[in-house]
Amino acid sequence: MTAFRTLDQADVKGKRVLVRVDLNVPMENGRVTDATRIERVLPTIREIADKGGKVILLAHFGRPKGRDPKESLKPVAEAVSTHLGKPVFFADDCIGEAAAQAVNGLKDGDVLLLENTRFHAGEEKNDKAFVAELAKLGDLYVNDAFSAAHRAHASTEGLARVLPSYAGRTMQAELEALTKGLEAPKRPVVAIVGGAKVSTKIDLLENLVKKVDALVIGGGMANTFVHAMGLGIGKSLAEKDLAATALRIIEQARESNCAIILPVDGVCAYEFKAGAQNHTYGIDAIPEDQMILDVGSQSVERVSAAINDAATLVWNGPLGAFEIPPFDQGTVAAARHAAQRTKEGKLVSVAGGGDTVAALNHAGVAESFTYVSTAGGAFLEWLEGKSLPGVEALKA
Repeated sequence: MTAFRTLDQADVKGKRVLVRVDLNVPMENGRVTDATRIERVLPTIREIADKGGKVILLAHFGRPKGRDPKESLKPVAEAVSTHLGKPVFFADDCIGEAAAQAVNGLKDGDVLLLENTRFHAGEEKNDKAFVAELAKLGDLYVNDAFSAAHRAHASTEGLARVLPSYAGRTMQAELEALTKGLEAPKRPVVAIVGGAKVSTKIDLLENLVKKVDALVIGGGMANTFVHAMGLGIGKSLAEKDLAATALRIIEQARESNCAIILPVDGVCAYEFKAGAQNHTYGIDAIPEDQMILDVGSQSVERVSAAINDAATLVWNGPLGAFEIPPFDQGTVAAARHAAQRTKEGKLVSVAGGGDTVAALNHAGVAESFTYVSTAGGAFLEWLEGKSLPGVEALKA
């Protein structure tokens, strides 16, 4: 990865620092229910404030069509203040007189959150006039929102083109972890890709088979591959119309000398519900009236062996229907094994995507992985080999 500018190169003392953060947090009855994204940006906010910069936070919230009180960031400002342990001022617009007055009132070390950037159509259009209005409010720009870096919006990409720009500490950590994951990894590299649908991850699979030494395919996706190879999958979730795509990916892997690891057994049940009666069958003996809901113990052993062989692991997507016990066992076992290898210093483990983060938290091992990305779409696009506009704009 080309070098990118970080806070180490920024002189923030006495400066107005526009900091793009991800505060698109879950809310219920006006209260933040999960503060993970707030906690991730606190180091950058604190560092700039402690060095005497005026911190001006830019963020989006939801998908409003114009100004909408239900999508206001005001309650989020209160949550940021609580976690930061100091006041966070709020301006009820991100441009114009209200924003300018709030910025002009800041002292060195103060923190201000501006209203939802998406209240203005110019944000998602990356409109030059809107970028210019935002830029009036700052002397420097810091992007600490990797999760929004795949969008070429005004506050994620446009500002970085008109102000001196730097990666915040969370962005920096994410980029360094991703470089270790695929761009300059220790080999062998193993990827685990799971989830329900092949259709949402075709680009991802086609990119990974060229870059990794072994690719583990699990979840509902694996059923599509098993079907493509001519085996019965009963009533299992699958995209049978993508059989040719699955075979093409297998052929691409063969040409790239990438081993494809598919389940050899599956935990099956008549219905998808918690505690459903289940039985494990070989992958060539799945009953016609049952569905595969998890990988079996022999498959877990194969995944664990692949992890043992790996120096680097990249993980996106669960191996089974982990949300409902007992169909979480395969994912939990593999996650705990990867975490143990990481703790022993034998594995660099990078994971990301919403379901993946939930699965690792469910297994109690998210803290034990080298890096867990909460970025979702940006993480997926990076895995697909796509350039991210918000990152490209920060390159030195």
